[in-house]
Amino acid sequence: MSQTKPRLGYIGMGLMGAPMTRRLLDAGYTVAVWNRSVDKTKPLVEHGAVAANSPRDVAEQADIVMMCLTAAPAVHDVVFGRNGVAEAKGAGKRLVDFSSMRPDLTREWSAELRKRNGMGWVDSPVSGGVPGAEKGTLAIMAGGDQADFDAVKGVVAHLSSRYTLMGPSGAGQTTKLVNQIVVSATIMTLAEAFAFAERAGVDPAQIPEALKGGWADSLPMQIFGPRFAKRQLEPKLGDLAIMVKDLNTVADVARAVDAPLPMAGTGLQLMRLMMARGHGEDCLTAVCKLYEGRRLF
Repeated sequence: MSQTKPRLGYIGMGLMGAPMTRRLLDAGYTVAVWNRSVDKTKPLVEHGAVAANSPRDVAEQADIVMMCLTAAPAVHDVVFGRNGVAEAKGAGKRLVDFSSMRPDLTREWSAELRKRNGMGWVDSPVSGGVPGAEKGTLAIMAGGDQADFDAVKGVVAHLSSRYTLMGPSGAGQTTKLVNQIVVSATIMTLAEAFAFAERAGVDPAQIPEALKGGWADSLPMQIFGPRFAKRQLEPKLGDLAIMVKDLNTVADVARAVDAPLPMAGTGLQLMRLMMARGHGEDCLTAVCKLYEGRRLF
């Protein structure tokens, strides 16, 4: 690795990847970028990024490759598919995966990548949504070898307020599932509470300020509360479908470890209902529509 700033690569210019890449460019790093839809890389290239031809090309140009993709099949394709990261020379390099997926897949694929080209893998799923990506205040939970974590933490510091190694490969993904259990239950409860306030004759727009500093206060209260009050779906803070994907993973892992999840299970079913009604690509704020009665149909 370079004695000065490491060369970086970023794969996936979505809601999270684009602002994270922009922060790395602003911090003075050289960043090679690739996205399946080339148009999404253009604003980053105009901001100073280097366009790569493939995930393999990104890995050839970078000491540390980062990626944030929507689901496990996309991760597998980018890493092990044709012209994937695994085809590049990887000795001494690291892959930081900000995607969320099953812990067992992360363990399996990280071992396979090291076997194929010697590259270390640090699973690093994030929490904090688009605002956190833009401000560099994400909470990022990691799994992997200590040496690999130590090699990348200085770079990830530009993206996060907290980057914590939780254990070996897969531990970051497991911790993200814990995060999603709490976040999903909180958001569903907030949607219910704001609908209750409105029907009971209290202005829901005043709730976040009225409860600030009390036991009911939280970041979701202050961020989603005003959005629930206004039925605000744009700009998106995350897709409902992605939360359902994560909660499906929670359900799979819970069955494997025999963990009861009545709250997360109820939230998952309600969110699946919203997807069935066509809201999968909407912001999580769309769950407030559950309480609009007949107007939803």
